[in-house]
Amino acid sequence: MTPASIDDPAILPAPDLIAAAHSARLLDQIRATIAAAGGAISFARFMELALYAPGLGYYCAGTRKFGAGGDFITAPELSPLFSRALARQCREILDGLGGGAILELGAGSGIMAADLLQELQALNTLPESYAILELSGELRDRQRQTLAERIPDLLERVVWLDTLPEAGSLRGLVLGNEVLDALPVERFCITPHGPRRLEVAWTDAGLAWREGAEDSAVTAKVAQLEAELGWRLPEGYGSEYAPRLPDWLQAVAEPLAAGALLFIDYGYPRRDYYHPERVTGTLQCHYRHRAHDNPLLLPGLQDITAHVDFSAVAEAAEIAGLAVAGYTAQNHFLFGCGLLELLTETDPVDTVCYLEQARQVKLLTLPGEMGDRFQAIALTRNLDIPLRGFAFRDGRRRL
Repeated sequence: MTPASIDDPAILPAPDLIAAAHSARLLDQIRATIAAAGGAISFARFMELALYAPGLGYYCAGTRKFGAGGDFITAPELSPLFSRALARQCREILDGLGGGAILELGAGSGIMAADLLQELQALNTLPESYAILELSGELRDRQRQTLAERIPDLLERVVWLDTLPEAGSLRGLVLGNEVLDALPVERFCITPHGPRRLEVAWTDAGLAWREGAEDSAVTAKVAQLEAELGWRLPEGYGSEYAPRLPDWLQAVAEPLAAGALLFIDYGYPRRDYYHPERVTGTLQCHYRHRAHDNPLLLPGLQDITAHVDFSAVAEAAEIAGLAVAGYTAQNHFLFGCGLLELLTETDPVDTVCYLEQARQVKLLTLPGEMGDRFQAIALTRNLDIPLRGFAFRDGRRRL
């Protein structure tokens, strides 16, 4: 996701009375959880509550999150070219399987699903069904509205799920665009006394960070990272990791009998993620198109994300019995999927349309923008075909 503008984090728009009351209810629940835990909770637990507390968490409540009227804009909303290019990778996999279904995890506003299905129809490779696993009732309603407006003739192919399909029941694809970044992460810092977990406490001033006591899990994790990286993380260094990633990926992969899981998100291979110069980690929050780094503000009203350690994704895939079939930057993935060929379909004589399409291509592919900040990874099971999205450049050796 990308903020429309990045302002001084101290200057955030004040929520209206209804939103403020909503946040206050979630804050009461978080405060009670902290009290029950003896005065502090892990950041991973705080992030879980802030994002997923039933009826109150950011992704489970009725606030507008995507697009110009929400908190951030994702690549499918920036340009339909993103989904049209992605559709060509989907077609290749579905053809390789002799047909199949698609499961999208968290479909946002529904724009990617609509554009994908429309393009797959044009390519004569419609999936047998298009399932959406969505926690938010508000987003489900918005997705239905988007699909009904854009592809009413294909709406009957779309189903919404409350839980993952049964084990081994899916042949096809699992798609996750900006899903991995929302997994709860554990925060840690390197102190003069060694690694320490950063916790969230309640004080007279409200929510606050607290340095936890020595924790064997955090100590072991940092030792593992340093052994793999070949360097010591310096004193004062802070970062995060996603402890639940292996279990989460195992659960998401379990329904897949044959096919691929394809994730696109912002992140790095491990050596870049934990670079000694990245001293404050990657945690970022989005609220009303402002990006900042204080997750303790406005619980339930702002998104909280962390960049993805794609080396950890590859490790979790191996545990889940999946093969890593490709890894590359978003721009290389889209080029491999035929993005530039899609641009040539626009008549350059239609100057206004062509220039707008070219602008969108730049947003999706320029280094320093979405092009190299976002990465794509394909994980496969019982599928042995080359994937075009990784033919332009495959960076699996960097994982």
